[in-house]
Amino acid sequence: MTELAMTTEAFEEIVEDFEFLEDWEDRYRYVIEQGKAMTPLDQALRVPATKVDGCASQVWLHAVIENGVFRFDGESDAMIVRGLIAVLRRLYNGLTPNAVLGVDARAELGRLGLNDHLSAQRSNGLRAMIERIRQAAAEAA
Repeated sequence: MTELAMTTEAFEEIVEDFEFLEDWEDRYRYVIEQGKAMTPLDQALRVPATKVDGCASQVWLHAVIENGVFRFDGESDAMIVRGLIAVLRRLYNGLTPNAVLGVDARAELGRLGLNDHLSAQRSNGLRAMIERIRQAAAEAA
């Protein structure tokens, strides 16, 4: 039996906030602010094993499973990408590994309209980050 995919309350807050921000400049600022609010990833975790290939900027993701709960932290040298990591953390953190695998990230991020407003390069990087998160969850599931 697979767990029903659901989003976290934290992600739903972003969806609600985005509904109030009609201008894309404001939405980008919001995403960047989310990234700035994240605790930086420990320098010791910024290693080849945690580096995400397929991103134009430098990106590191470090996932852990504690008591059956999936959580990851991340870092990027690009402000908007760091913000996207923050959005993904709110989408996935706190779920079980099986629930992570059940999330339709494309559809959920589509609710924010991100698919239409990211460059092709950023969209590819976002897909690479989602794939890395799913891979970590699959290994733990």
